[in-house]
Amino acid sequence: MKILAITSCPNGIAHTYMAAENLQKAAAKLGIEMKVETQGSIGIENQLTEQEIREADGIIIAADKTVVKDRFVGKKLLVVGVQDGIRRPEELIQRVMKGDVPVYEAQSRSAEGSTEEKKPKQNPIYRHLMNGVSYMVPFIVIGGLLIAIALTIGGEKTPGGLVIPDGSFWKTIQDIGSASFTFMVPILAGFIAMSIADRPGLAPGMIGGFIAANGSFYGSEAGAGFIGGIIAGFLAGYVALGIRKMKVGRALQPIMPIIIIPVLSSLIVGLIFVFVIGAPIAQLFEALTGWLAGMQGTSSILLALILGAMISFDMGGPVNKVAFLFGSAMIGEGNYEIMGPIAVAICIPPIAMGLAAMINKRKFAPSEREAGKATFTMGLFGITEGAIPFAAQDPLRVIPSIMVGSMVGSVIAMLGNVGDRVAHGGPIVAVLGAVDHVFMFFIAVIIGVAVTVVMVSLLKKDIATVDTAVAGEVISGNSAAVAKPSATTITAAELSASTAAINHGSAVPSQAVHIKKLTDIVTMDLINLDLEGTTKDAVIDEMIGVLVGTGTVSSASDFKQVISAREQESSTGIGMNIAIPHGKSEAVLKPSVVFGIKRSGVDWESLDGSETKLIFMIAVPRNSKDNTHLKVLQMLSRKLMDDHFREALLAVTTKEEAYQLLDQVH
Repeated sequence: MKILAITSCPNGIAHTYMAAENLQKAAAKLGIEMKVETQGSIGIENQLTEQEIREADGIIIAADKTVVKDRFVGKKLLVVGVQDGIRRPEELIQRVMKGDVPVYEAQSRSAEGSTEEKKPKQNPIYRHLMNGVSYMVPFIVIGGLLIAIALTIGGEKTPGGLVIPDGSFWKTIQDIGSASFTFMVPILAGFIAMSIADRPGLAPGMIGGFIAANGSFYGSEAGAGFIGGIIAGFLAGYVALGIRKMKVGRALQPIMPIIIIPVLSSLIVGLIFVFVIGAPIAQLFEALTGWLAGMQGTSSILLALILGAMISFDMGGPVNKVAFLFGSAMIGEGNYEIMGPIAVAICIPPIAMGLAAMINKRKFAPSEREAGKATFTMGLFGITEGAIPFAAQDPLRVIPSIMVGSMVGSVIAMLGNVGDRVAHGGPIVAVLGAVDHVFMFFIAVIIGVAVTVVMVSLLKKDIATVDTAVAGEVISGNSAAVAKPSATTITAAELSASTAAINHGSAVPSQAVHIKKLTDIVTMDLINLDLEGTTKDAVIDEMIGVLVGTGTVSSASDFKQVISAREQESSTGIGMNIAIPHGKSEAVLKPSVVFGIKRSGVDWESLDGSETKLIFMIAVPRNSKDNTHLKVLQMLSRKLMDDHFREALLAVTTKEEAYQLLDQVH
């Protein structure tokens, strides 16, 4: 008998490989041939081939994140959580052997499979939204930075705005950036829908997102922006899911996922947007524009408040566009003091969110702080969309904060008679000489940014207590931006498995350390066979002290903060008397692992309730050049599944004996 398996956890570090190891050991014990594909943070390893799938008697998926199942149509498929793969591998294999497993069909799932997959793990709305945001982020970064570069170097002031001459090289760069922006909303909507309905939802979601972003379908110049894209994504996903659950004859089953579901879903979503959602939005925006025009001369401060709020509310979306187009129209009439407050409000959300993310370690995950650098840069060039990832991830706290900051900045600009002679915003227009009263322009921006930074810092929860996007097992500071949900406590990262260029702190590289085995980063000075601490916190302090004593960590308090934040997310006690506390910090000078033994045991709130006796503390520099350090967790996870190895470690009496055993971990 031949069984295949896939293991995966949201960040693919420890649990992915622990489940794979236990399944393989259980299969060998039962005399079953098994191959396990791991979908970890480094990518797919040991990938299953089409021939292996055809020949398999059954497949086990032990995962806490979405695994595409289309290749398993017609095969017996058992779907469980990754913890089941770790704790109950023999039981899972025996279920497949007995045939107590449903056959997977593309258009529907059996009651058993559906029940298993729908066990509550995390808010599904948030999960679907984060899936879309994570895929959208690279398009924002590419488009925003390319346009900013083109405007800075090739832009020229004209009465109609900041313009790059046609036919110039920088016009081509701008066009490439603009092309990236056109994909932003369709990608967001498409991957929200795909998260809900798998691949059949992708095309309807992208089509719905394209319609949302192009108001010409329903008579609006502005379109529905990223908020419309979110609506389109959820609408397409649930429509596709509803059609998918319909019972059809066998003749139609093969074409359901590739023809019937995508075509019907796209048609339904498109028609709803064009005839139900789009038209009222267009009328609303026309009314808003007329209302704003009628306010001139009545209350300049009230007008500034409204414009600031509109610009920051949806960051480049339809409400933003109404205010922007209104300011642009006033330039044509020779009134530059309407566009001045708008130019200030345009840059406050991205500058403020970028600055807040970079300086506030307690409120933002390391990957968000890296993303904040690009967001801050976009703000300097008047690209409000740079703040969208932060707003999409935590709208109830971020959107009010940026709105208040933009309103304050807009009012100061209005009172300071700041004018803008080009239809653009941000410090770039001031640097290029398009702004009247430049000093007041920068005062307005600085105060508005400060208000937003303070407000968002007060409103946002510490990352250690937020239950949102990245699995608790990840090294603190490593988030997979596309993070899909798990049953464990998770940190607020965002941007998502999806933003690979930002993941693992790779934006600012440091010297790489190639780790082939554990003893590459363990020395006998980093081994303590008789830990004295009687509590988890005391043991952590003791082990950090070893790192400081060997010159591996420059600041015990900074590294302790990272380790403690990680423990608050969820315990690193993985069971079987083992704990693997870990952290990624600027205080760490080189990758190292401290190994300690607490023979009497210490309460680490382990998954299986066991006292922790074997502790491995992993310390990694914040700016590690590559992700080879992730293999440390993989190596440990695999080796520590060996009962004899754990018993041998507990029995050592000298550091030399311990080092020889740890040398086997590779």
